[in-house]
Amino acid sequence: MKLTVLVDNNTLIDRYLTGEPAVSYFIEADGKKILFDTGYSDAFIRNAEKMNIDILGLDHIVLSHAHLDHTWGLDPLIRLYTEARMEGLDHSEPDLIAHPLIFNSRTDSGMQEIGTLISPDRLSKVFKFQLSNGPRWITENVVFLGEIPRRFDFEHDPLESKINIGGKKTEDDLLDDTALAIITEKGLVIVTGCSHSGICNIVEYAKELCDEERIADIIGGFHLLNPPEKKIKGIIDYFQKLNIREVHACHCTDLGSKIALSEVCDLKEVGCGLQLEYE
Repeated sequence: MKLTVLVDNNTLIDRYLTGEPAVSYFIEADGKKILFDTGYSDAFIRNAEKMNIDILGLDHIVLSHAHLDHTWGLDPLIRLYTEARMEGLDHSEPDLIAHPLIFNSRTDSGMQEIGTLISPDRLSKVFKFQLSNGPRWITENVVFLGEIPRRFDFEHDPLESKINIGGKKTEDDLLDDTALAIITEKGLVIVTGCSHSGICNIVEYAKELCDEERIADIIGGFHLLNPPEKKIKGIIDYFQKLNIREVHACHCTDLGSKIALSEVCDLKEVGCGLQLEYE
């Protein structure tokens, strides 16, 4: 199994790729090519081209949640596949895997829209849908977790944004926030977008679903931006007991939180172009 960081907030020295405050990963597992999140712009496409990664050969597109820094790259992806058809270029017909709430409008104070801009009708003309609020096995060893049970009180954040359901705005619990779990010989590799549902909640559910206690790596955002003391302490205590091999916390994980995590686990650097391989 191989994971390539197409987009992250950071870039790596001597890798002249484009960074943005967003997430997009290219995953190769069990003979399948999976795009996890599409970032904010077409940066993931441009970076993939520089690294000779064929975005036109995807088998699956997985969305971690609806927010703009994870889904607004869908528009240039639609254009890429549409233009490939127009030019007669070889291209796959990937399906799109996400929670059913992925297309609902989201708003935050001072912002008109922070959710997915593409309508399901428009997107269905290009990609096939596999929308699920429960777990879905993508390959023999890769599972889309679906809704994450919220078990740890210390990970509960105040609700800030609104979601439109049936024409009515309500508090957004971010039920669509999810992750991938990948089974490897050394344990689970967990791939997250922002972990709004709680990184500890995600890990616990992945362990239960895959019947595996060993965690080989976690890569992605941990939603730790100036977190309250109760939250960061709870996560640090949990990670200390987890006995994890290494951690690639990035995107929405601030410096203070990374320093705290580094006290209890082997924290690694992340940036555009990073490639990780697991047996």
